[in-house]
Amino acid sequence: MLNSKLKYAQEYESPYSLNEFPNNFPCDISREVAYLWASREIPKIEGGDWTEIFARLISGRRKSSSNGLDDVVLERTAWSTKAVDYDNPAEAQRVRLISGRNSPVYSFGDKQVSEVEPNELGSKILNIWNERVAAIKKNYLHMRTVVLLKSEDLLELVLFEFDTEIYPEESFTWVWNKRGNLEGLDKRGTHRFTWQPHGSQFTILEDVPEKRLAIRIKAPSLLSREQVTGALGFDRSWVEIL
Repeated sequence: MLNSKLKYAQEYESPYSLNEFPNNFPCDISREVAYLWASREIPKIEGGDWTEIFARLISGRRKSSSNGLDDVVLERTAWSTKAVDYDNPAEAQRVRLISGRNSPVYSFGDKQVSEVEPNELGSKILNIWNERVAAIKKNYLHMRTVVLLKSEDLLELVLFEFDTEIYPEESFTWVWNKRGNLEGLDKRGTHRFTWQPHGSQFTILEDVPEKRLAIRIKAPSLLSREQVTGALGFDRSWVEIL
């Protein structure tokens, strides 16, 4: 007989299927962009903005995540949110996702992290990532990463998700590149990870799936200061001379 926790895990369905965003999502995120155009002199979406927007659009809860793996939570599903600048989002096939700092010096006490045997060091890099993911997986039944690719003017967007994974260390080989960074390759020889000794930055290279949401938004008309302050009802009664 299944124990209650396992049975619940098998019966639980995430709020929506992977990459099948809620029906109103395209219009809702376009409305957010229109608002940014009207309320900011230079409209832009930074990482924190995207986390807040995504949480609001799926009726989730934004967390103060220290590791960036559970930025948004809804029921038993957690999302890591990534916002990436891209010149032509609709044409993107592969993206680089900065995914934290994995320091063998801190985690393993290594003294030397450059020009050393690459596979041993690469296994440690993945081990740090895997331990971090495993710790968060204890709290949720599903973990995803949701990516926003955005043009500079925010009028072209691409959104997609993938499951946040634990990567088997034996499935990858590591080499030093010409820049002195460590690259992780899968068994097909595809470049999947980059790790920089200086700063310990860990980057995951992810393919953009065919089943992604691509949006082009009509450029909103800019509001003048008079229109904004008029809509707010601003007048002299707002001002107090001290």
